[in-house]
Amino acid sequence: MRKRIAILGSTGSIGTTALRVIDGLNSSLVARDSSPGKEGKFEVVALSGHSNIKLLAEQVRRYRPKYVAVSDVDCVEEFRRLIEGLDVKVLAGAEGLTEIAELEQVDTVLAAVVGVAGLHAVLGAVRKGKRVAIANKEPLVIAGQLITAEAKKYGAELLPVDSEHSAIFQAMQAGRHEEVAKIILTTSGGPFRKANPAGIPNASIEQVLAHPVWRMGPKITVDSATMMNKALEIIEARWLFDVPAEKIEVMVHPESIVHSMVEFVDGSVIAQMGSPDMSLPIQYALTYPLRLPGSAKKLQLDRLKTLTFEKPNPQLFPAIEMGFEVAQKGGTAAAVFNAANEAAVEQFLAGRIKFGNIVELVRHCLDNCNVKSNTSLEELLEADAWAKKEVMECLKNHQLR
Repeated sequence: MRKRIAILGSTGSIGTTALRVIDGLNSSLVARDSSPGKEGKFEVVALSGHSNIKLLAEQVRRYRPKYVAVSDVDCVEEFRRLIEGLDVKVLAGAEGLTEIAELEQVDTVLAAVVGVAGLHAVLGAVRKGKRVAIANKEPLVIAGQLITAEAKKYGAELLPVDSEHSAIFQAMQAGRHEEVAKIILTTSGGPFRKANPAGIPNASIEQVLAHPVWRMGPKITVDSATMMNKALEIIEARWLFDVPAEKIEVMVHPESIVHSMVEFVDGSVIAQMGSPDMSLPIQYALTYPLRLPGSAKKLQLDRLKTLTFEKPNPQLFPAIEMGFEVAQKGGTAAAVFNAANEAAVEQFLAGRIKFGNIVELVRHCLDNCNVKSNTSLEELLEADAWAKKEVMECLKNHQLR
């Protein structure tokens, strides 16, 4: 089962974890079958990074990919100097990401590029009929309808990497699509699950980034605190699993052991459980439909005391209802929703707005956008640009509470 892999975003947390997963898989395969020519069943053909070029250069020296893309064009020449003497083709900008994704030598693309930068690359891989393991939310949030339609047209596989959607994908193997009664997305509840709603709008950056379970990048950690991440996952699930928003539910599960569940029409609820470790969903996306020994941390059931579930408090987490609203609207609404949140989080992390202003800005953009249905990629990107500009206009005009 030789796999030729391109990792878009190899210097981020998902990308570095994916490389460790590949190391573990290859070590396991060699241990099981040491005959000549069996080494390296999972080959890293291409990597990409943005501006962390020192780490990217280290990865190139270790994994010896044939191609590497640097999306920050200002860093390309310095990167070339760092890898001087190595036999690797260096590509630049967003076009480089797309070129890697479309390579004939690649059959599996792991997309872990934050923001819209990787959207063209994902579409390119889909249109080449590849397996696309999607770790970043933007492709399916912004262009879920378009990407899933193109995947059916070109015979591409879309496999989720984030823990919740991987859990749903795994649980759905227990029955047929028409037998699914509802999808239950779980969430840890973030740092403010039991907070007083009155104090949340003025929470500090340090408080927001203090996630009780997961160690993630700053943007997704902020999204976990606002619960925007769960709102985005509602939109993803709607397209990835072809279910209406009415069949999706969110449940707070602070232990983060049950990663999500699927309820079938006969009343059976199938849950996928595991330690809070991204290695497992990354590995499953690479090896599906097989399960192989790997590096994921094993769940120790005898150490589990309780598994608790509760409905999210709408006062604490108004973003969740916005997620359902956007999933029902479709069209350009999701592009606006995602872009407004992205821009607002950036302003919060820069110390320019309060934590409570994030949801306020997203709500403003949703209320003032012109939603278009059955849209092209160009229209989706226009909606993305409009929302980011609208957030900055609000700040400029002092329209925040």
